[in-house]
Order: sequence, then C-alpha cells, then structure tokens
Amino acid sequence: MARTNFDMLLQAGCHFGHLKRKWNPAMAPYIYTERNGIHIIDLHKTVAKIDEAAEALKQIAKSGKKILFVGTKKQTKDVIAEKATSVSMPYVIERWPGGMLTNFPTIRKAVKKMANIDKLMTDGTYGNLSKRELLQITRQRAKLEKNLGSIADLTRLPSALFVVDVMKEQIAVKEANRLGIPVFGIVDTNSEPKNIDFVIPANDDAKDSVEVILNACCTAIAEGLEERKAEKADEKAAEAQAEAEDEERRERRPARKAPKAEQPQQEAAAEAEAPAQADAQAEAEAPAAE
Repeated sequence: MARTNFDMLLQAGCHFGHLKRKWNPAMAPYIYTERNGIHIIDLHKTVAKIDEAAEALKQIAKSGKKILFVGTKKQTKDVIAEKATSVSMPYVIERWPGGMLTNFPTIRKAVKKMANIDKLMTDGTYGNLSKRELLQITRQRAKLEKNLGSIADLTRLPSALFVVDVMKEQIAVKEANRLGIPVFGIVDTNSEPKNIDFVIPANDDAKDSVEVILNACCTAIAEGLEERKAEKADEKAAEAQAEAEDEERRERRPARKAPKAEQPQQEAAAEAEAPAQADAQAEAEAPAAE
C-alpha cells in the first residue's frame, strides 16, 4: 500500500518547482511540464520515490541505527524538529556545524562539555563564581544547547542523512558522501540530484510539502522501531522458554550411581571389616567346643 497518494501531494503543493530559468537540467526526468515560467514536478514519480525512501528508512530503523534529519530553513525548522523527535531521531535545524561528520570526535567533545557544565552546576561547583563568570558559562551552555542539544544522544556517526533542500545543505551532503553515508533528500527543480542516494522530487520550500513527506517517512521509521521491539521481545521469550526446557530436563534425569572411584574405597572398607567379624565368630564358638 502506498504511503502517500497523488491527491495528498497535490493538496500540499509538492508539485511546485522553481522558475524555469533557475532549473537544473539534471532534474528533467522528474519535471512534468512548465506553467507560467514555473516548472511542475511529476507527482506520480514523487509518490514512487517516497515509497522507496520510506522502505529503506524503515529497514535502517529496524536494524537499530540512527537517521540524522537536517534542515535549517526557517519555515521548515519546527516541522523537522517535531517529526524527528516523534521517532527519537537526532536532527540539526540551526547552522550546520562544519565537520560534524568528518570531524565527529570534536563535536562529541563539545557535547560532553555541555554535559560537564550541567554536572558542575548541579553539584554546586560553580556556587563560588562571580555573577559575571556564571553569566558567561550560562551563555556558553545556551549556545551549545542551541547548536548541539538535538544531537546529544548521537554517540556515533549516523547511518543515514535525511536532508530538506540539498542545495542549501550541500556541506552536509558532501560530508556524508565523503564518508559513504547514504543521503535521503527532498530535491527541488533547482538542485543537483546526482549526489543523493534516495531522491524525492518535491517542493522543498513549502511547510506543507515538507510535512506530508516527513509524515510518510517518519511513519515508516516508527514501524521499523516497533518491529525491532517485537523481534527483541520474541527473542527474549524464546530464550526464557529454552532455559525452562533445560531446567525441566535436568529435573527429569535419574540420580546418578556412585562414581567408580568410590568403589575401591568401599571394597577396602569391606576387607577391613572381614577379620573383625571372623574373630567375633571364633570367640562365640569357643565355649561350645569346650
């Protein structure tokens, strides 16, 4: 079953491209026609591409890997943050920190610094600082939170990038390409699709257009996460059943006989008792002989 349909995309305005004079010829396969100097995107191809991307995202989520959502446009920030948070995925909606992927350890140090500031504030270490010093630390913490707070839980490189407007976020796309990280992107008629692994041709400026596409993709991610939980629950149940069966087998086993190593000891004890029994029998027969 398709995750989106032609009417949904049409209503959201996904078909509106850029002006004809701003187009990228590489997007020609995804353009239906031109009206009033504006390119119209073929939504039938958009539907197929959304389903393809959603299925791939579902498999990534099912394997327990992270997908980083990227989009710094003012009109789409809130939508991206909301949808990414709903599936517990990291996102970047402020300025893309250069080297975030190619120099990931440095970014992790900045995130740890933010956590250390929180720790020192709660345990009272900063209690003796002046108001000016405390204000500087607070501002530094707020800046780190704004730029890196949404990726605080990203302890390793993401397994995929979902980019809204690949032209604006070209630095993020280049870093992902360099590291071999697959890129899912909403690509408008003015953008270059060749560096995008999963192209979703659509309007990347309208909030409604981005929202309807993210809805379909995040629903697929949520399905992948649920299937992962179900598989883990089945594995635990299977392990518990196997342990119960092993315990039952152990209880049903008959008691073992004495080991062979104990038999010589028993024979030696019997031989030691034999002379004593013979002497006692001789003493009992002696009066009868007299």
